[in-house]
Amino acid sequence: CCCRRRRAGAAPSLLGSPERCPAMEKGEGGAREPGAGIPRVDPYGFERPEDFDYVAYEEFFSRYLVILTRRAIKWSKLLKGNNGIQKSLKVKRYIRKGIPNEHRALIWMIVSGAQANMEQNPGYYNKLLEGEKSDTLVEAIKTDMNRTFPDNVQFRKTADPCLQQTLYNVLVAYGHHNKTVGYCQGMNFIAGYLILITKNEEESFWLLDALIGRILPDYYSPAMMGLKTDQEVLGDLVRKKVPAVAELLDRHGVMWTLIVSRWFICLFIDILPVETVLRIWDCLFYEGSKIIFRVALALIKQHQAFILEATNLPDICDKFKQITRGTFVTECHTFMQKIFTEPGSLSMATVNKLRETCRAKLVAQGSTNNI
Repeated sequence: CCCRRRRAGAAPSLLGSPERCPAMEKGEGGAREPGAGIPRVDPYGFERPEDFDYVAYEEFFSRYLVILTRRAIKWSKLLKGNNGIQKSLKVKRYIRKGIPNEHRALIWMIVSGAQANMEQNPGYYNKLLEGEKSDTLVEAIKTDMNRTFPDNVQFRKTADPCLQQTLYNVLVAYGHHNKTVGYCQGMNFIAGYLILITKNEEESFWLLDALIGRILPDYYSPAMMGLKTDQEVLGDLVRKKVPAVAELLDRHGVMWTLIVSRWFICLFIDILPVETVLRIWDCLFYEGSKIIFRVALALIKQHQAFILEATNLPDICDKFKQITRGTFVTECHTFMQKIFTEPGSLSMATVNKLRETCRAKLVAQGSTNNI
């Protein structure tokens, strides 16, 4: 598939609009407060939390900017080639090292198959919007509109344009496209992230379809069997790769659904920092759902000693919340390197074999009710 070039004049960056870098700016008189070079609202429109460590982030970003610039130059050369984006070890390596944000929507569309589906179904998205609507579906989606990213300035009713209407359209269209799923909480956050990156309703719809229909099948269906299965798969992987943590959870009767259901159903949104989530999604669209296991395993393995300090159920839950914060997850480039080294070998074939076993076990137990 040939590539469409987007915003050719945009400055190379992995971010939507680059953070101001301390090395590039000085306050009046040459002196300024540490951390003053980082805006209160991030490049995607999210307000930084009150306890945000501006100084530590500025130190990280001054290093990361060098990587961003280097990656952007390499991607520009790749996209100028005659072959477009075709699956190869080189493209896989480039994606693991991060897609520049000005090319992110394009690459996601191509490698996920969403671009091909959109081109094969011209006008389909608009037909869904023009068709008869289910009152139940519409009501469920409307209820979640104001709950979707209240900390993002682009989703507020005062924003111009306000992305709530775009989000509503994508979710309503998808609910009528995939009637088995309809609408499920969690889909609003995923669609919201897609809209922030693509800035395009129809592309967001087809990417949502790639995620829900192909990459994460049965995660959002009424019985959520795909989600339940993958939680059990993670449990099996932890038993093999981090057995002490698995034993701790078993000893205290902690089920994996209590720990990771939000990680998986929201694809780490509101769990990990925005840029880290987007770097994970770069790989998810290209390599498939094994990436979410790599992320979970890296978090657990990296913090094994800390988790093992827990002495009861509330303590275990608190430890798992804490491991999704701090320098390890904020420094997204190092974090992404870790997810491909810490867990060791993990193929889709291994994941699918475990899925078969875990799914059969759940079916035998009669686990088809909603979580």
